[in-house]
Amino acid sequence: MSSTDSVLVTAATGRQGGATARALLAEGGTSVRVLVRNPEAPNAKALAAAGAEVFVGDLDAPASLRAACAGARAVFSMQSPILSATGVDYSKERQQGRNLVEAALAEGVGTFVHTATSGVGDHRNVEGWAEGRWKSHEEYWENKLATCDLVRTAGFKHWTLLLPATFMDQPMLDPAGFVDGRRLLTVIRTDRPIALIAPEDIGKAAAAAINDPATFHGVTLQLAGDLLTLPQVAEILSRLDGKEYAVQSSTVEEAVAAGLHPGVARGLTYMNVAPVLARPEMARSYGLSPMSFEAWARQRREAT
Repeated sequence: MSSTDSVLVTAATGRQGGATARALLAEGGTSVRVLVRNPEAPNAKALAAAGAEVFVGDLDAPASLRAACAGARAVFSMQSPILSATGVDYSKERQQGRNLVEAALAEGVGTFVHTATSGVGDHRNVEGWAEGRWKSHEEYWENKLATCDLVRTAGFKHWTLLLPATFMDQPMLDPAGFVDGRRLLTVIRTDRPIALIAPEDIGKAAAAAINDPATFHGVTLQLAGDLLTLPQVAEILSRLDGKEYAVQSSTVEEAVAAGLHPGVARGLTYMNVAPVLARPEMARSYGLSPMSFEAWARQRREAT
C-alpha cells in the first residue's frame, strides 16, 4: 500500500480519535497512522496491534506533525482543553489546531476532517451570552470556533467539520452515578430534549468523510444519533436494567450538595438555553446510521 493511501489520526488514544482509527482499520483499504505521545500507553499498543502505524509526536511540536503528515492523504483533527487536578487549561488549544493545519498544508494533505462540539458558531446567540451570563464558557466556545473557522478557510481541497452532540457515555447518564443508585439528579430541565451521539459513531462519520471527501466537502455536520429528554433516558435505562430509575430536577446548590462539581453543575445549566441543533436525520441524510441511545446502551450491557 502506498504512502498516499495513509490517513493520520490525531488524538488517537482518546475516544474520538480512537473511534476514528478503529473505524478506518475495520473498513480496510487505508493505511492508518496514529499520533500518540506515549507509544507504550495501552490504547496506543492496542491500535498498533490492530494494524495502525504509530507515530510519536505532539500537537505542540510542529516538526513531529510535519513528519506524521508527510505523504498522508487525509488528517483527522481534534483538540481539547487540558484537564488536570488544578483545573482546565485552555491556553494551548488554538495553537495546537493551527500547528496541525499548517503541518497538513505544508505536506500537501488534501482532506482535513476536524471535530469540535455541537453549537460551535451558534453559541454567541445563546440567551444571556451578550450580557456576559456565560463568561466562564467563553474561552471554551471561542477556541472551538477559531479552529473551525481556520479549517474552513485554510485552503484544503476537501474539508469537513463534525460537531458532535452530548456523548452517550456522559457520566450523568450512567446509573452507577445516580443518587442512591436510582435518582438521576440534574440541573437540566426535564422537558428539555438532549441530542446524543455514541462516540463510536463519531469515528464512523469521520471515516466516511475521509473515504468519501467529495460528498462531505464543505459540510458542517451537527452529529446526533438520538434526541431524548432525561425522563426518556431514565425510562430506557429502567427497562434495560429492570430497575426503576427516576429523574429529579434540582438547583445548582442541591446538585453540588449531592456531590456534583460546582463548575460542572453550573455548566450544565447552559443546556437549558442553548438551541438543540444536532438531529439524527442530518447524519442519515449523508448515509450515516448512528445508533439510538437504547441500541447503544443495550450493546454496552451485552458487552459486559
